[in-house]
Amino acid sequence: MNDATRGTGGPGDGTRAVRAGLPEPVKHEPTLPGPVFAAHFHLPGDPTGPYTYGRDENPTWTLLERAIGELEGPGRDGVETLVFASGMAAISAVLFSQLRAGDAVVLPDDGYQALPLARAQLEAYGIEVRTAPTGGDAQMEVLDGAKLLWIETPSNPGLDVCDVRRLADAAHAQGALVAVDNTLATPLGQRPLELGADFAVASGTKQLTGHGDVLLGYVAGRDAEAMAAVRRWRKIVGAIPGPMEAWLAHRSIATLQLRVERQNATALRLAEALRERPEVTGLRYPGLPDDPAHKIASQQMRRYGCVVSFTLPSRERADGFLDALRLVDDATSFGGVRSTAERRGRWGGDAVPEGFVRFSVGAEDPEDLIADVLRALDATAG
Repeated sequence: MNDATRGTGGPGDGTRAVRAGLPEPVKHEPTLPGPVFAAHFHLPGDPTGPYTYGRDENPTWTLLERAIGELEGPGRDGVETLVFASGMAAISAVLFSQLRAGDAVVLPDDGYQALPLARAQLEAYGIEVRTAPTGGDAQMEVLDGAKLLWIETPSNPGLDVCDVRRLADAAHAQGALVAVDNTLATPLGQRPLELGADFAVASGTKQLTGHGDVLLGYVAGRDAEAMAAVRRWRKIVGAIPGPMEAWLAHRSIATLQLRVERQNATALRLAEALRERPEVTGLRYPGLPDDPAHKIASQQMRRYGCVVSFTLPSRERADGFLDALRLVDDATSFGGVRSTAERRGRWGGDAVPEGFVRFSVGAEDPEDLIADVLRALDATAG
């Protein structure tokens, strides 16, 4: 994957990550300035200039937005990025800034479990919502007349993959905008804007920041008019990140390539180990050569992610397995340096078996983590 990480011949992902968004060096100043805590700024005369009021702009956001833009669209002028207080704030900003009563939107029916909440609100505003599975590019069948296509690939938690370029071309041919939730892949695993999407949207809470201590979201896009509408929505709703959260996120991006490489490599090894267990069914990881999504994933993804999903025979077996793990936290997020896992059926929002487990691989030594998983499976076999 080393050649692929260099994309069009520019710096490698590690170099870009550690230098993303940094200001020009100034003698005696820190390489990454600290967070700017300001509700307002000195503003004599006419309100011109980059910083007027803390709900609209902040110097700490500016550096973070620049960093994310450099990762989502390296070497591409005109990519604008806006940061939000959470992933759902970013998702909502795209949906509600681009759609009006009478419009139609296409969503995945196997995506993030908060999407049904967004669907209900969209329908309450008189927007037609159509859904189809991620796998097999099924959303293409319900595109006719839609204003916006929302793609989530790989899907959460099922890890299905669709052909972003094929769907984007089909949507654009009908005049629809295309947004891709890039949370699970991260910009080091997949670049939706290069695949034809109008928006790359993600929860920065997950692997982008990777330490389980920041809530953050972002939208990156190339269409100035569409992004202006997203910016206006952020101003109206006020779903902005705090300067400390933005600074922590930027600080964390410096290690993104290191974390992604370690976590992805271990995820593949864990998937290979789980494939040998008779009690494990429905194993999904796009990096496995025999995974149903591998062919498409290998064409558009540069790395396959840190999440592995599988099903154990029963709810009781899954709960026992999670309880027996020593190096894995039972938590609902993913992408962090500490491995997490959960039985997704406990929330009731995903169409998954009761024994379905979403496992997020952290940065532990692979041998230790895999040994812990196999030991927990053995301990609960009876």
